[in-house]
Amino acid sequence: MENLLVSVLMTSYNREKYIAEAIESVLSSTYKNLELIIVDDGSKDKTVEIAMHYAINDNRVKIFQNPQNLGDYANRNKAASYATGEWIMSVDSDDKINVDGIDKVLKCMALYPNANFGMTYFRDNKMVEFDPKTSIRKHLLEAPFLAVGPGGTIVRRSFFKKIHGYSPKYGPAGDLYFNLKAASQTSIVMLPFEFHFYRRHDGQEINNYFSYLYNNYNYLKDALNELELFLSPKEKQWLHNKNNRRFLVNLIKYIFKTYDFKKVKELLNKTGFKFKDAFYAVFH
Repeated sequence: MENLLVSVLMTSYNREKYIAEAIESVLSSTYKNLELIIVDDGSKDKTVEIAMHYAINDNRVKIFQNPQNLGDYANRNKAASYATGEWIMSVDSDDKINVDGIDKVLKCMALYPNANFGMTYFRDNKMVEFDPKTSIRKHLLEAPFLAVGPGGTIVRRSFFKKIHGYSPKYGPAGDLYFNLKAASQTSIVMLPFEFHFYRRHDGQEINNYFSYLYNNYNYLKDALNELELFLSPKEKQWLHNKNNRRFLVNLIKYIFKTYDFKKVKELLNKTGFKFKDAFYAVFH
């Protein structure tokens, strides 16, 4: 396993408060054969200056700066384009990876040579490999478990390239579409342990409720229409109706919370949600 180069991707934007800790967590990993690819998306603070300090002292650190802001998932794709390793892992510039995280994950993936994707999974407290049909149907028809961000995953670089990486269309929900797309095309190893630290703070996109409201609706609507998800027409229609109901309920909550009808109109425009969708949401 030591012969495998692992590409650790770190995208950054105004993370001077956290990026040193994030970088140090990667460089102190027990697994040494790695490259840390940092792609900054136009920071206005000292993020790049801090990162450069580490690049000077460790040739595994490679820093790139975008000439213009790409946004979260487009920038993740940009970072992946610089990768040369067999596997891709992600450590966001405000998070950390456990000191033995890469080691543990690689040893697990080696047990399942046909799998191109791995993800943190605590449901059964044991490691298991799901084929595409099993993972997709369990997630969509039983209990969702594929809602894990990039920091909780590992993906083979050749497979990431084959499926064209992340879609930038869905803002902070870009990982949800990607996970469905990836799991529908390869076996996935469910890893029953946490190997990274996910930090919560006010500056994260996850706090943008408006963005999540329409992106969560759009990614699932598109996934049901675009991906091979091993569903019957009846099951697919049931999921469309469920998605419509969830959006309608959240839309009503948003109306009574904000009374911002300009934003409500924007939500309807961004989703293409129509009266007939509301009708089917209520009566089907």
